[in-house]
Amino acid sequence: MPFHKVQPEKLSTSVVRQIELLILRGILRPGERLPSERELAERLGVSRPSLREAIAALQQKGLLTSRAGSGIYVAEVLGSAFSPALISLFATHDEAVFDYLSFRRDIEALAAERAARLGSDSDLLVIQTIFDRMASARTPEQDAQLDAQFHSAIIEASHNVVMLHMMRSMSELLQTGVFYNRQVMFKQRTTKAALLAQHGAINAALQARDADAARKAIEAHLNFVESALTDQKKAEKNERVALQRLAHETAQQ
Repeated sequence: MPFHKVQPEKLSTSVVRQIELLILRGILRPGERLPSERELAERLGVSRPSLREAIAALQQKGLLTSRAGSGIYVAEVLGSAFSPALISLFATHDEAVFDYLSFRRDIEALAAERAARLGSDSDLLVIQTIFDRMASARTPEQDAQLDAQFHSAIIEASHNVVMLHMMRSMSELLQTGVFYNRQVMFKQRTTKAALLAQHGAINAALQARDADAARKAIEAHLNFVESALTDQKKAEKNERVALQRLAHETAQQ
């Protein structure tokens, strides 16, 4: 018979399982410092020896790491999906830049649909809070940082751990892309109000739990970003041609 006696689970094993789930679900982030041993033992309701045993097991698995004189941290288990050289290559070739935008549109549209259907009330409150901060941001740096946080919060609210960790591993591309795309759009005389309205449409659809509207709002926003980027590329090309004409005319004088 395929049965065996149930064995009571060690406290340290229960601690390991809880911390593993917090890392898997993206609640504990790479590089995040854990509370002190005393505080963590109290929160978990276990003895300090049991906690030490769990910490040692998680360190052996490569999920936690200790820093001398500083404490225990979540290990940098994600890293970047791409090497710095490849990220630089992406940024300097139009094909990769537009493919990146296309990838984001597909993934984030799916994430928005899932967030509208599966996100908790607390997930939606986080998105609403970030959007409210976007409305009151005062500097381009704040705008860009909150923009990245807004899109990341939608991924988190989708409650798909594979999607979450995949997109976090691409965080450098996302953050760099947000800064770059905003600079491009402002060159195209795009106002902050227009971008805020697009994010407002995404937020409104999510708060209404309208999955179809959320997907369409994400697609419309990233289509707009792609269009602005295309226009800027054309403007840069036209300016190069105009400078050649100007140089030629000047030489004729």
